[in-house]
Amino acid sequence: MCQLLGMNSSKPAALGFSFAGFAQRGGRTGEHKDGWGIAYHDPDRCHLITDQLASSDSPLARQVSQAPQRSRNVLAHIRKATQGLPSPDNSHPFTRLLWGRTWSFAHNGNLEAFHPLLDGAFRSIGQTDSERAFCFLLTRLQARFPARAPGRADLFAAIADIAASVARYGSFNFLLSDGEVLFAHCSTHLHYVVREYPFRRAHLIDCNVAINFGQHNHLDDRMSVIATTPLTTGEAWHAFAPGELKMFAHGAPCAVGDAAATAPACMGLAISY
Repeated sequence: MCQLLGMNSSKPAALGFSFAGFAQRGGRTGEHKDGWGIAYHDPDRCHLITDQLASSDSPLARQVSQAPQRSRNVLAHIRKATQGLPSPDNSHPFTRLLWGRTWSFAHNGNLEAFHPLLDGAFRSIGQTDSERAFCFLLTRLQARFPARAPGRADLFAAIADIAASVARYGSFNFLLSDGEVLFAHCSTHLHYVVREYPFRRAHLIDCNVAINFGQHNHLDDRMSVIATTPLTTGEAWHAFAPGELKMFAHGAPCAVGDAAATAPACMGLAISY
């Protein structure tokens, strides 16, 4: 199976520390050698980097680890191919435009015999079940809300309903973001950690690198990091329940209808994780 990494932060943040360990799973500490990618959301656009090389050997991946772009929402993926050959078209994340915003999506799992009819604005370019699932999800969202984006509660309910219908075809762990919030759905394995005051010292599992977050962040900084399996020791990672969908806003998981889901973006200095 592939590996997922996501970040939702209260302020623009660099994901270099977490990504450095994550990238090692693409060929060095894991078997995921069939490409990788990362998507950074700005207020006005989404920056996408994909590569068909193994992330542990990729010059681009090293560049991202050493000088990552800052963003409040980031999705990353390292691939072990199940459907579709290693190629740029089949590397996650995938991006599409809906309701005037760019959405990004990455998937871990395998959807058997999933070939939905995609006859609208969203069609696959590559050959993966993952891209088909993303296009299907957006097609269904557009059909339910054709004029404009719904409120957070209605959007959450719709994504949960569509995810459940797709998950009948197999494993459907995914990350999805519109640049404002991040949705994470678990079929089998997914974990998250919230990094906030009082910050801890953490050590990457996949390489010999540690950091004391208290030396790099302000008291009001907060970030949630989501990964297929925990990336560090020394932090409190939480497991998703199978079938669970979570929404992250301003650096923390939030209940549907929470003020945290609708409050304006927190402005301030960029932070590093």
